[in-house]
Amino acid sequence: MPQKPQTLEAKIVAKSRLFTVEQVQLRFSNGVERTYERLVNKGQGYGAVMVVAMRDARTALLIEEYCGGTDDYQLSLPKGLVEPGEDVLEAANRELMEEAGFGAEQLEFLTHLSLSPGYMSQKIAVVLARNLYEKRLPGDEPEPIRVDQVDLYELSELNARSNFTEGRALAALYLVRDLLEQRGELQR
Repeated sequence: MPQKPQTLEAKIVAKSRLFTVEQVQLRFSNGVERTYERLVNKGQGYGAVMVVAMRDARTALLIEEYCGGTDDYQLSLPKGLVEPGEDVLEAANRELMEEAGFGAEQLEFLTHLSLSPGYMSQKIAVVLARNLYEKRLPGDEPEPIRVDQVDLYELSELNARSNFTEGRALAALYLVRDLLEQRGELQR
């Protein structure tokens, strides 16, 4: 494994309600120095969760909501922040109820995914939710969220849609499909 670079200096160069930008001056083992900027999450928040909620053996729920980053309505998986006092599974079930109107009797943590590790330290926990039941909780969304679905064997078609661009959601769907196939719980 390569030797991590030495941090020569680190300072906050910008901060907003949601983001903190840190500038880091690094020296690599070969003597080369570089300045990096990254979004950091130093002790702020309790993490985030993304839910692959299975409506049946092959069908996962999707939600469509407005995304400020793309200035458009996008399909993705239910997701959100872990609140104080919650564990990842409790947060996953709450977000599922708030965004999709379903709860899950069975929740399983699968992995953590990062979005852009070259620029961000944040990771999101991926949770598989099964045995769904209808239950809606009020959320913090400014408007109702549309619920959609996808067959796990139609992910290529989903990825071709202009309103589905969330790389972590696509990775989570493929991960769940492969896991369920390996367990013998899913067949074409």
